[in-house]
Amino acid sequence: MTSPDTLDRLADVRPAGAIDELRRRRPVTRDQLQASYDALFAPVDDSEFPVAERTLVAAFATRVTADDATAAYYAGLAREADAARAETVLAEASAAATAGPFGTYVEAGLQDENSDGRRYEPPTAVRETLGERLAAAIAHAHLLTARPREAGSAALDRLLEAGWSVDGIVTLSQLISFLAFQQRVAAGLRVLAQAAPAPTEEVPA
Repeated sequence: MTSPDTLDRLADVRPAGAIDELRRRRPVTRDQLQASYDALFAPVDDSEFPVAERTLVAAFATRVTADDATAAYYAGLAREADAARAETVLAEASAAATAGPFGTYVEAGLQDENSDGRRYEPPTAVRETLGERLAAAIAHAHLLTARPREAGSAALDRLLEAGWSVDGIVTLSQLISFLAFQQRVAAGLRVLAQAAPAPTEEVPA
């Protein structure tokens, strides 16, 4: 059985419409994107990073980036998976939302590109509500989303100290990267859909 196409849902792609036709010109790309979603949110083994936590991180990362259909979709998944912690995660994401990316380069010759912006560190009350593991995950999600150039060994050490395994960290990073791509593509398709000419109706002879 074929999985429903998540990107079509996020971008409100109409069957047989112009954007649907555009996407179907690249069936391999379409299938690979859905396969990535399925691997992250319906994995064979989620022991290192439970699906419920994945939806909470997804809700945070997408809402930090934008208040759009993608963020709303993952907010819904998070509420279904863990309603109590979802409300805390979503409130933190709204408060920590930023345009980004910001950060400081360490490479020589790139310092002129440095910029400062919002940083995020979960307060004590949030850590107590979410637990150290999830709190560390959303802090890392904010880092990769808003300040990716500052992500380094120190950030990974903080995740290890919070109880994350190496495999879990790899999946967390893959999740955040996938979400950033998916959210940008969905936003772009929505813009294209708005610009596409409306279908013309055939007038009976």
